[in-house]
Amino acid sequence: MPVTAKLSRRFYEVLGDEIATELVTWFNDVDATYRADLRQLNELNFARFDAKVEQRFAEADAKWERRLAQLEAKWEQRFGRLETQWEQRFVQLESGMARGFAEQRADLLRWMFVYWGGSVVTTVGLVLLVLGAVR
Repeated sequence: MPVTAKLSRRFYEVLGDEIATELVTWFNDVDATYRADLRQLNELNFARFDAKVEQRFAEADAKWERRLAQLEAKWEQRFGRLETQWEQRFVQLESGMARGFAEQRADLLRWMFVYWGGSVVTTVGLVLLVLGAVR
């Protein structure tokens, strides 16, 4: 937008129409030049600002990537320890159960022979009793 579209009538009367018009044109040209320079300066400043913001976002992104990688490594380590502990506990539980089953099996076999022996003795006694009564 030009600085002034027209000057006061008195200005035209003192300087004359030609000089006043030339002065207005000169002011408008200077204004346009300054506006163009200002626009260019603003664009350069914005480009620098944009580059700095982009750089800072990249740095922040890299920083968060490092932190997440560290956190992930820490969690992997903790989960590895927990997995090892659970494996040890399952091995202990498994060996305890195997020992308990072996003891139960031995007890079961012992009692099975006791009951089997008692059944054989009773059966033999009944057979002898029946054979003795039949004669």
